[in-house]
Amino acid sequence: MENVAIHEDWRSRFSELAPGLLLFARQWVRSRADAEDIVQEAFVRFWRRNHAITNRALLYATVRSIALDLIRRDSRRARREAEAVSESAQVVEPEFELVDEAQSALAAALDRLPHDQREVLVMKIWNELTFAEIASALGISQNTAASRYRYALAALKKIFQPQ
Repeated sequence: MENVAIHEDWRSRFSELAPGLLLFARQWVRSRADAEDIVQEAFVRFWRRNHAITNRALLYATVRSIALDLIRRDSRRARREAEAVSESAQVVEPEFELVDEAQSALAAALDRLPHDQREVLVMKIWNELTFAEIASALGISQNTAASRYRYALAALKKIFQPQ
């Protein structure tokens, strides 16, 4: 009976955390399917290693690590293919599913931010992580996480409220 409760807890935590993790993973990969695979793999790693599902910082760090591994693997494959056909590899840019003009403007503004600022902003606003969790996930100090967040907000303010 206890195993059923544990599995149900994992299932409910996955349902709760997956949308934010998916958005976080989409920063690095070309498709929603790749992002879904990354998030699923992160949860499987956590489950196999008996990590506490409540450790969100480690979960985000795992998603980031898996995404970067995928990029490196794709990058090596692209280099080999480029050498074979003498073409350069494509740059991976985040994609957002846009509903209206305001979302399009926000996505364009986010694309203009430096990657490190955008990364912290997504973790803080859309995924509601604390600066301590962000710092742990990215391997930076809490002050650096907070600074990147402030810089990102200031840059967005300049974009949307030109002086």
